[in-house]
Parts: sequence; C-alpha cells; structure tokens
Amino acid sequence: MTQVTLRPYALLPRQYDERKVLASTVDAWGRALWLICTDARFPSRPYGGRSAEPLALPFDALLVTRDGDAVRERILHDVAVNPRDLEALPGGGLVVHGFRGADRRNGQLFGRNGRPRRRFGMGTHVIQLVADRRAALWTLHGEEGMYGDDPLSVDAVARWDGAGNRLHGFRHSPGARFYLEADAINVTDSEVRVVDCYDRALVEQRIGDPPRIRSLPIRGIRGLAVSDQRLLLLGGPEGRGRLHHCRLTDDGAVITGQGELVWPNGDPVRRYSRPIGRGPHLYLRNPRSMRMWHVLSVP
Repeated sequence: MTQVTLRPYALLPRQYDERKVLASTVDAWGRALWLICTDARFPSRPYGGRSAEPLALPFDALLVTRDGDAVRERILHDVAVNPRDLEALPGGGLVVHGFRGADRRNGQLFGRNGRPRRRFGMGTHVIQLVADRRAALWTLHGEEGMYGDDPLSVDAVARWDGAGNRLHGFRHSPGARFYLEADAINVTDSEVRVVDCYDRALVEQRIGDPPRIRSLPIRGIRGLAVSDQRLLLLGGPEGRGRLHHCRLTDDGAVITGQGELVWPNGDPVRRYSRPIGRGPHLYLRNPRSMRMWHVLSVP
C-alpha cells in the first residue's frame, strides 16, 4: 500500500516552552496559534500524562502566532476559563473555549487589544471548535452534551456568530436520514461538512440551504479534506492512519485509492490530536507534542 508522508507545517519557536501550551490551532488564514500560560502547574491525570493548567483564574496568557516565517506575540488579559480550544476571528478578535467548574459560561471573546469582551455559554462536551473567515463559529458536541440537560448542546453541530450568539444547529429531520453524532468536520467560508461517526454519511451545509446528505463507503472517519469532487478521508475500521481517496457522486462517494499515512520520519501515524479540516487541507498534530503542526492536502 502506498505511503503518504505528512508535511511539516508550523513549528513553535524554541524560545517558548511547549509544556506550558494550553491550546493550539491552525486558523482560517493558515496561521498557527499557541496559547501559553507562563505560570503553569502540571497536575497528574488519573489515566496518565501531564498537561499544563493555569495556577488560578483569571490569568494573563501569551498568544504566539506564526504566519510563515513571521512570529508575533500578544497578551490575552484576564482569561477566565481553563482553555481547551481557541480560534481567531476577523479583525484580530479571538474566542477561547474551556472549563470553569459549574459555571456554564465556558466561552470567552477577546478584542484585538487582548482585552476580554464577553463570556458566554457554548454548551457542554464541546469536542471541537472551528471558525471561518466570516466570523462564523462551529462547535461539535459529543453524546454527553447532546443527551444532557443543556439546550446549547442538543445538536451534534451548532453555528455561532462572532459575538457569541448561537444561530442554529443541525437537527433530526422527520422522515429523513440524519446523523446522531459528528466526529469529523471541514469548514470553509461558504460550507461546513461533517461526517457521522455512527452511520456512513457525509452531511454538507451551505449557509441558507438545506443540508445535503451523501452516503460514504466506510465508517469511523476522523478527518476529511475536500477539493471540488475529490474527497480525502482519514481513519476507518483499518486504523486511524488509513487514507481513502474518493470521488464524490450525486448521492455518495466512491473510493479511488488508499494509502497509509506516515510522519516525516517514516513512522506510521497511529495517534494524533483531533484533525482540523479546512477545504483541501487537513492539519494534524502529534498528541505528545504541542510544538509542531503537520499538513495533509488533497492531491
């Protein structure tokens, strides 16, 4: 089987301590972002591993942004949640999602000056946060949130505006096949695509149009990238590192080739952080390191 090698995309400069990175992403403009807590603690986890946490809330965080070779810093003041996800917004704004105990206001908006603008609830068990360049935010919610008591989490996928207002979610359609839980997402400025984690379905939503549902030949997909009628799926029953090259049809997708994904050093890809899908690109990070982002693109 053909091997496909991930390409290095963005590296956190060595002067920053990657152990103190709380959250990281590649935004809609292709910039890599790292949110760093300079005064961090490292509590032991019940299932092993150590990750950074702020000593107390609120705290000031250092945001490091890499755009090609250019690196810049910005201070985020009075971060009131323990960050898990972050996303950039147009005009220099930023949104952070995290934890704050029983306080359900787990989202926080920051202005271009790094000052907090608003705290708001994003729902429980948010498993991924992705934004586009038009200030639309998309959240994926797991089963614990969808079947809990929080009305913000009842949908597998929800759309928000850049001010933190929930606009709509993907709901079950009476008499129509629809998904129960999404496990992979790809966001562009005009369309969001999600893969159902139980059924074999690709759900496509253009703003203002009804969802379109296509059948997929496999289940267990963890990431997807798309370009015109070409679809690249990552994961499946054979393992997380299996690639499936597909061609989209009117109501489904046909596999045209398969491969195995490997890191630049040749090691097989078996584990990775949740992939970020943006159009034809899929960004991945080794879960053991916050320093380096890699990219996989539709050929």
